Amino acid sequence: MFKQDDVVQSRTGGPKMIVLQVKGDTLFCARVDDADKKEIEVPADSVNLYHEEGDFGVC
Repeated sequence: MFKQDDVVQSRTGGPKMIVLQVKGDTLFCARVDDADKKEIEVPADSVNLYHEEGDFGVC
């Protein structure tokens, strides 16, 4: 379902994270605002693909 470089967010909210690698049902992610890219291990079923709310880009 998820792949490397997807941008995800916890289902309960929180910062955007980029998927560094996928191993089975576990994602290894880093916060997009973390310059050091500290790896965070999260279950795949605890996140959703990130999407902006609202009508971005509409003039």
